[in-house]
Amino acid sequence: MAVPIIKKVEVNEFTYELKDIGSESTIGIPIYEPGATRVSSQMAIRIHTDTDVVGEYVGGSKTEYSALPMFIGSTLGRNILARETIYNDAKQALRQHARMGMSQVDMALWDAAGKYFETPIYQLLGEYRTSFPAYASTYVGDDHPGGLSSPEAYADFAEQCYDIGYRAYKIHPWQDASLDKQIAVVEEVGKRVGDKMDLMLDPFCAYKTFGDAVKVGRACDEWGYYWYEDPFKDGGVSAFAHRKLREIIKTPLLQLEHQRGLEPHMDFILADGTDFVRIDQDYDGGITGVMKIAHASEGLGLDVEPHGPGASRRHCMAAMRNSNFYELGLVHPKCQNFVHAPIYLDGYNDDLDAIDENGHVQVSDKPGMGLELDWKYIESHTIDHNVYE
Repeated sequence: MAVPIIKKVEVNEFTYELKDIGSESTIGIPIYEPGATRVSSQMAIRIHTDTDVVGEYVGGSKTEYSALPMFIGSTLGRNILARETIYNDAKQALRQHARMGMSQVDMALWDAAGKYFETPIYQLLGEYRTSFPAYASTYVGDDHPGGLSSPEAYADFAEQCYDIGYRAYKIHPWQDASLDKQIAVVEEVGKRVGDKMDLMLDPFCAYKTFGDAVKVGRACDEWGYYWYEDPFKDGGVSAFAHRKLREIIKTPLLQLEHQRGLEPHMDFILADGTDFVRIDQDYDGGITGVMKIAHASEGLGLDVEPHGPGASRRHCMAAMRNSNFYELGLVHPKCQNFVHAPIYLDGYNDDLDAIDENGHVQVSDKPGMGLELDWKYIESHTIDHNVYE
């Protein structure tokens, strides 16, 4: 049977509304805000072929897709299984543009390949497991009653997550709070659930100085945190700074969310800048790029941890040994996951209740990514549409 040939690539930007979610005042990230309505957008890509096989992916930012015109023409006329060639050609074409856009194309190609072979992606990669533990990954802190407005509120929510079935919990603290308050949330959550949950802290580069990162890191040491992630305002990119931090504190660091692709990951790892290795299918070259990082890290004895939820993350975790937790987030006691667009016809979700009785999520056994997307909804809410053929 002839392998399908790429004939057209179609991209939709569509909107959806989220209730009780606003924008944090410092850098605009989603935050709990009672009564607010946030209009968010997502991107969807379809790779059409000369057969009825269509590769689909929803995810990535509009900025990512802005680079598509720089390389997408070279994919037309190629077969859908030529992922390695397309990956490497896109790396070259986008070498001065942060390799944006290649990840989303790669994942749509993996979806197409799975549909062509009538096989889920994780089995094409090599099945290792079909179920894995999730951690509850919080929204950033807010200042609303009933929200994540205090160290005690974070600890209350941690206990709620434990009762639901989670055995791991990650704090995204306030973007702009006193250092005393930042340390207090580490301590309060540690006191309440540190003896029964793996705890993680991700300040998302909010702390102002290396010294602040050290002080909070020592609090993490005291309460036995599982990892400490992107602590201060270098942006998570200095291998030297994080090597120095590793020498001062005991809590393992998780870095590399903000370095794109295989080679920068390996440079950072070999410079002793991290303990756990962050991977992201939307930043690191799609499924192809992430699996390269996972296997290279495995060769060095390190674990990789996927950033954010999504079907692509589940398929990769199902095909790798060296990862520990699925990030289920962002979650909050009063509002839904902010990536929850109403586009799935098969019940797929990454809300707080997505885990089973063991605190696990599962990978789909349907062909490709395993999702049934509501294209009627996507198209009726589209605000920008581009076609490359």
